[in-house]
Amino acid sequence: MLQKATKIGHSSHVVTLDVRPQLLDALTALRDRVAAARFPLPLAGAPRARANRNELLAQLDDYLVPRLRAPEAPLLAVIGGSTGAGKSTLVNSLVGRVVSEAGVLRPTTRTPVLVCHPDDHHWFSGMRVLPDLTRVWVPRQADDEAADPDDDALDPVLEDGEQVLRVETAGTLPQGLALLDAPDVDSLVDENRLLAARLVSAADVWIMVTTASRYADAVPWHLLRTAKEYDATLVTVLDRVPHQVVAEVSRQYGALLTKAGLGDVPRFTVPELPESTGNGGLLPATAVAPLRAWLTHRVQDSDARAIAVTRTARGVLDSLRARMPELAAAVAAQHSAAVRLTTAVEEAYENEHARVRSRLQRGGVLAGDALKRWRSYPLDCSAGELLDALVESLSALLLCAVSAADQRVDEAWRREPGGAAPELTGRDPELESAEHRIGMAVRRWRRVLEEYAEEEVRAVGDLQGVAPPEPEVVAALVATALLGGRRARAAGEYLAERIGAQGALKLRDRGGRLLSEYLDTVLGAERERRLTPLDGLGVTPESQAELIAALSLLQKER
Repeated sequence: MLQKATKIGHSSHVVTLDVRPQLLDALTALRDRVAAARFPLPLAGAPRARANRNELLAQLDDYLVPRLRAPEAPLLAVIGGSTGAGKSTLVNSLVGRVVSEAGVLRPTTRTPVLVCHPDDHHWFSGMRVLPDLTRVWVPRQADDEAADPDDDALDPVLEDGEQVLRVETAGTLPQGLALLDAPDVDSLVDENRLLAARLVSAADVWIMVTTASRYADAVPWHLLRTAKEYDATLVTVLDRVPHQVVAEVSRQYGALLTKAGLGDVPRFTVPELPESTGNGGLLPATAVAPLRAWLTHRVQDSDARAIAVTRTARGVLDSLRARMPELAAAVAAQHSAAVRLTTAVEEAYENEHARVRSRLQRGGVLAGDALKRWRSYPLDCSAGELLDALVESLSALLLCAVSAADQRVDEAWRREPGGAAPELTGRDPELESAEHRIGMAVRRWRRVLEEYAEEEVRAVGDLQGVAPPEPEVVAALVATALLGGRRARAAGEYLAERIGAQGALKLRDRGGRLLSEYLDTVLGAERERRLTPLDGLGVTPESQAELIAALSLLQKER
């Protein structure tokens, strides 16, 4: 990938990074596909997939894309580690003055601090790296001394959940090098722990700091193995080692590194000193001189810098070959689960739709109060009362069908892990008013049927020149004939007597089509209501193919 000679800092270096526009375009397209991937259904692999997606997105946004776009930008070394490992004291000592408050209650618990040379300030004041973090900084003084840490400039008004990056400058750092003091990787606060992991992903060089008493802790070792997996440029610092056990602790730590396949990682030891207490004191320059010299060499030596930057960037790029298919497989699992959930809804409503049609053919609506009204019509029941009873009975039948379909969906979804998604189990109060929605639809059907009856009555009057029957009577008879099955055979005969056989047949055909349309509309709307939350999750069949296609394009451009 030797592609471009670029000026870095104040000297000319060869950067072995592929910065062709085609590669950046392919990488940007891949980044967009990763960002679009969704894992909302609570499947077994979903938490891991979400974590992998977020980690990959952070590496692309915070490191790889910015680094490839600006290979000449300063080297960013992130100092990470466990609580109380002495990260802030180490940063302050490398800089030569206090830029990051040490101690348990230091601001870096929630606010990472980035320190760079004054001439490199522009690289980090903008959104080139870590674009989601709001920048705050102490105004630089003429003598390059930091302002009072209690200055209001450090305390901006932030939105809830907004994260910040404090940018400091120090002329004591070599140009081309930036240090970032990250929150604790084992912080009790979830946001700090996630931010720490994200900052590590933004590093050209990751410096893992641990202590003589905590070098076997699980959390930093997990991050070390992850960094090794991505072939990142790593350094470890064994801090606060008592003089009397330096050799033994160093030997044991080295053995652990070797066992983990990290034996070639540069390792530095900082002895336990009075200044190591975490009260903001600086370690003697000699205590951090080897690490400072190593970092300075990475910046000022063209080959060393190229190796550090290229190794980390290549490591992330190479890791995509395994990470993207894993992400695509998780997307496919989400889609398969969504298809099963969708099928359960469609089958439940199809079955109820067929059951409603069967009941209509058998005259199931003409039952209960509706049947009682029909038997007493027209002596003890008016046409309007008969229509009211039929509308109520039809509404009850449809509501029963919807309730039965929903119950079957709930039972099917309970058997599916994906069905436990909060977006699917929660009920919007508005969605509980199926009775109201169905009632409105059936009343609309009645009004249209009455309009059909009025049209037919007018046509009969014009043709026969006699007083036409009441439209409401005609509507009641045709509704009874449509909804009553064999029980309502007499309704069809009464209708033919009033408007003629041809008019009765025409009206029944129109009314039957109208009934089918409204039946499809009502049950279709209720089915879509049940599918809407599932559709809103954004699980699409295209996502898997798009991820693989984006990876293939990137591999081709590489």
